[in-house]
Amino acid sequence: MASNTLYAVQGHDHPWLLSHELVFDDTAWTAGVPPSAGNYAAKARYRQQDAACTLAAGDVAGQFRLRFADAQWAVTPGQSAVLYQGEVCLGGGVITTGASAPVSAAVGSFSPRPVGTP
Repeated sequence: MASNTLYAVQGHDHPWLLSHELVFDDTAWTAGVPPSAGNYAAKARYRQQDAACTLAAGDVAGQFRLRFADAQWAVTPGQSAVLYQGEVCLGGGVITTGASAPVSAAVGSFSPRPVGTP
């Protein structure tokens, strides 16, 4: 966001669309307090399959981090991350960042350009 640059990629499974981690805040917990750090399941997109993850505290108070063993598709800031323990919804929050493959690893010899440039 610092450069306000949009990158377009082809293919549903392009590495830039996959994230193993996300950070969220602006939380709401069904028990009134966040669950303990540990292993749960989460959704980062509506109608997505539950995905095994590990919940941890974020870098600042009120922020949380989810780490996924399997990369998740299209983790998007502004969308909701919802945490589950089995069938029970524990709550969730608003995604602030998703960590995808590093640009250098994903592009190989490709040189990304902002949309609209030759």
